[in-house]
Amino acid sequence: MSDYLVKGLGFNGLVRAYAVRSTETVGEAQKRHNTWPTATAALGRTMTAGVMMGAMMNRDDKITIKIEGGGPIGPMLVDANGNGEVRGYVTNPQVHFDLNEVGKLDVRRAVGTEGFITIVKDLGLREMFTGQTPIVSGEIAEDFTYYFAVSEQVPSSVGLGVLVDTDNSVLAAGGFIIQLLPGCDDETITEIENRLKSIEPISKMIEKGYTPEEILKAVLGDENVKFLETMPIQFKCQCSKERFGAAIKSLGKQEIQEMIDEDGGAEAECHFCLQKYQYSLAELEGFIREIETEN
Repeated sequence: MSDYLVKGLGFNGLVRAYAVRSTETVGEAQKRHNTWPTATAALGRTMTAGVMMGAMMNRDDKITIKIEGGGPIGPMLVDANGNGEVRGYVTNPQVHFDLNEVGKLDVRRAVGTEGFITIVKDLGLREMFTGQTPIVSGEIAEDFTYYFAVSEQVPSSVGLGVLVDTDNSVLAAGGFIIQLLPGCDDETITEIENRLKSIEPISKMIEKGYTPEEILKAVLGDENVKFLETMPIQFKCQCSKERFGAAIKSLGKQEIQEMIDEDGGAEAECHFCLQKYQYSLAELEGFIREIETEN
């Protein structure tokens, strides 16, 4: 089964719902960055949340998530858009600990709890929307739940899970976001709360082969959910040689000349996908000529 996301409404339009299978997407990030299990779980949960938040926006809109909790994995950065594309990296990918007291990967210890989750949305307007809330858990899902409630004033429940195999590969990854819309009554809220208490961990559902539709049915009840749209998702980076070339050019003549004098060329590496781009002596000299022409 390829990764995809489903959007739905629950309880006759009182609830907005998203669910996603992100196993291959998170697995691609794990392979590119050679993350160890605890770091994989932290990054995978964040990417899974990010791709669902991207799906809440228009196709051309973009979202950037930064989680900086003071833990040993360092800052995490995830980008997503409204087309189901997501990328991400963690500063220190080779971080792993023994399982925590409930037998799960100790994501809280890796992420830390002294810091913030910061969301920047580029909605194609003159100014970007920025929201920031303290990290309350370090387990990621609870931190997004708190973010939605405080920064966006939308009562939400976020479930995120990543199951890592013994060879460090990603066995299962996925998640859901349930959001209460204005007018949602106490009876509906109570039913959702009771269902959330009784369902299996999201990573176990994915491992058993649950589809995103089946995840939402488990969370909301078969008869209470209406599916609106499905969307394929994937790890995809927007980097290119042209973009990095523009960044090098923006450094100015003096720095580019130093690259020429010291190294006879330049190399740039993308943090998100680790793709390397080489710039020859002739290309660097061309950047200098372009700068001189523009000035």
